[in-house]
Amino acid sequence: MRRVACLALLLPCLHVLPAQAEVKLLLAETIRTGDAAQPVAGAMAWDSDSGRVLQVGSAEALRKAYPQAAALDLGKVTVVPGLIDAHAHIMGLGNTLAQADLTGARNRAEVVARLQAFEKTLAPGEWLLGRGWDQNRWDNTDFPTVADLDAAFPQRPVYLERVDGHAGWVNSAALRVAEKAGKSLSGDWQPEGGRILRDAAGTPSGVLVDGAASLVYAHIPALDDASREKRLQAALQEAVSNGLTGVHDMGVPREDLALMKRLADQGKLPLRIDAYADGNNAALDDLCKTGLYAHPGGRLQMRGVKLYMDGALGSRGAALLTAYSDDPHNHGLLMTSPEEFEVAVRKADGCKVQVATHAIGDRGNRIVLDTYEKVLGSHKDTDHRWRIEHSQVVALEDIPRFAKLGVIASMQPTHATSDMGWAEQRVGPERILGAYAWQRFLHSGARLALGSDFPVEQVDPRLGLYAAVTRQDRDGQPPGGWQPEQRLSAAEALRGFTSDAAWAGHDEAEVGKLVAGLRADFVVLDRDPLTIAADQLDDLKVLSTWVDGEPVYKAGEASGS
Repeated sequence: MRRVACLALLLPCLHVLPAQAEVKLLLAETIRTGDAAQPVAGAMAWDSDSGRVLQVGSAEALRKAYPQAAALDLGKVTVVPGLIDAHAHIMGLGNTLAQADLTGARNRAEVVARLQAFEKTLAPGEWLLGRGWDQNRWDNTDFPTVADLDAAFPQRPVYLERVDGHAGWVNSAALRVAEKAGKSLSGDWQPEGGRILRDAAGTPSGVLVDGAASLVYAHIPALDDASREKRLQAALQEAVSNGLTGVHDMGVPREDLALMKRLADQGKLPLRIDAYADGNNAALDDLCKTGLYAHPGGRLQMRGVKLYMDGALGSRGAALLTAYSDDPHNHGLLMTSPEEFEVAVRKADGCKVQVATHAIGDRGNRIVLDTYEKVLGSHKDTDHRWRIEHSQVVALEDIPRFAKLGVIASMQPTHATSDMGWAEQRVGPERILGAYAWQRFLHSGARLALGSDFPVEQVDPRLGLYAAVTRQDRDGQPPGGWQPEQRLSAAEALRGFTSDAAWAGHDEAEVGKLVAGLRADFVVLDRDPLTIAADQLDDLKVLSTWVDGEPVYKAGEASGS
């Protein structure tokens, strides 16, 4: 017995390697590990059973350490840690892929033309759905109306989601469906947390902002389970084909989590999903009742909740401390009252659930910060990692509060380059200094986590890297970048989509870097994002995407998991 005890004491000190047949070895010109102690390597070995990294180093050293391992020599490529989108909507992407794509339409006529082409795929009586319109890109930047749609679609109900997801554009047929099922949308009343745009006679003009959109959207027929699963799988494949190995999925209801669980049980999740519950609803109740959720396969978990404070800047729903510069009677919208918001935050805090809150306007951000500070109280210095999603327009005096409260600024670089043509018109030259202010946050000591908010923006994280480093559109405008002092370095941007995003999800012990013990999640690129010219970042080629040391996407091949 004494001999066995001594052996047991010694075993933890020994570095026991798995059988050689279980080791996989990858060689590449450059492996960016994300580890400050060893930032660059030429080889990486991992255990194929656990999918965890065993060692990174030189090709010579790892060939010697694992002489029986079959080496996959990828040649002149660059390997980076798996890219994580810290704010996205997986089912939203799946729905968008199945609807009319209105992104980039230059005017109302182009929207109608795209809808007419898409309508040919629909059955009689089926709703015509689309997403991506943005009146800020049109010559006439006024909101569109029912009249713009009624001539082409007099009978078929039409619901078109604005690019930011915070407004719906409908035709008269859709309004008739809603009014037949409920109260009239005419008059001078407004729903809580929303706005019905009306003409002088009080008749709905065709655009429903934030909470008002549900008055019509709620009457669109629900999808069956098979259709929902098909859309989810399409979105997942779109994500991995763009180099994503993880997504923080914001606002996941109980039924969507159940669908994701089913795919995880079947081994059909090709990436990791950190699901955040959809507000103070059933999914949060489940977390409070049964505890934080983690699937045993390691690719699905729900440990946080996504709450809403205000609307979006493009639809003038973001809550501002003073009125919009281009709409002097409008202060925006609160989608949740401060009192209801505090109730939800306290509930999540009591259940040890991470809080992430959508806040875009300076008033919205201030209310969230004030509430976080009040609820956290004496335990604000604990490792809570509460988040503000978007942190888009923040009063300059509020930026230092993020670091003091330990609040993560979860931001989306492509929002800045999408909005830069009109954002200052909304908030004026003084407030714009606190908008999309990435370097101001970093200099204050705050943590950034980067994402895309897809399908509001495109799913491709390379566009996020490009926007973060250049603050230009893809034509290189404006020269030098918009508010260039707020640009990130390529290293800062890559970190925001890897280790910093992992940290924001409490996942730093699992992913975010390529170091021993972490999961072998990585992306193979044709070039090195840290050495190429900034204007080439959006043109990087994703050659393959790997999760748990297995390829889930290879360029030119059908992906699988």
